[in-house]
Amino acid sequence: MGRLEGRIAIVTGGARGLGAAAAVRLAAEGAQVGILDIRDAATTCAQIRAAGGVCESWLCDVTDEAQVAAAFQAIEQRFGGVDILVNNAGILQPPSPSLEMSKAEVERFVQVNYIGYFLVTKAAYPLLKRSAHARIINVASRTYFLGNPRQMAYVASKGAVLGMTRVLARELGPDNICVNAVMPGQVATEGTRAYTDEETFNRTMQNQAIKRRVQPEHLAGVIAFLASDDAELITGQTIICDGGGYLH
Repeated sequence: MGRLEGRIAIVTGGARGLGAAAAVRLAAEGAQVGILDIRDAATTCAQIRAAGGVCESWLCDVTDEAQVAAAFQAIEQRFGGVDILVNNAGILQPPSPSLEMSKAEVERFVQVNYIGYFLVTKAAYPLLKRSAHARIINVASRTYFLGNPRQMAYVASKGAVLGMTRVLARELGPDNICVNAVMPGQVATEGTRAYTDEETFNRTMQNQAIKRRVQPEHLAGVIAFLASDDAELITGQTIICDGGGYLH
């Protein structure tokens, strides 16, 4: 029996990349998984089902409050509740001069990477507070600590996620809900590869204490731990999984 047996986990952005790896790992630990994504998550669900797990998916734009509310109505009907929420859906920023961005471009990062997390958490909260094992795990970014030049909108949106994580950890503590954030290193996902060449990946790895490429599955393991009873008194924390590239 897995350590998440009988629990319901919802993963946003689970169609590919980090979200897909998290969904697969949570299912392997025994959770029934629901995926919200603007992309078709059939491939992720098929992988989970092939291994004997349970997975459902819903097309959902996390910036659309009505879509998010409808998705959680469907989730409650299908699963009856939610124990674990992984906020992961987001967009990346190719390096560009910060002060040449338009207001609309900056707002887009805030809408997806921060407001999206807020709307999903707001919709999930009535179900989470009924759970005896409630967890909210927000995927943030170590770029908030590094201050990556030419990625201001992205970095700022992920900084907002850290603020949200800390505030909700205290605010939802009386409901026995643990709220934490995870930060991956430079992971070779499809999205990251669109903006990063192999030389940059290798240079990043050489700056790590452990010189191995960070994979989505590494972060998925951290997420599974935070979702488990082993982490029942861990809340308001930020865990970086980057091979010791940034020591915090």
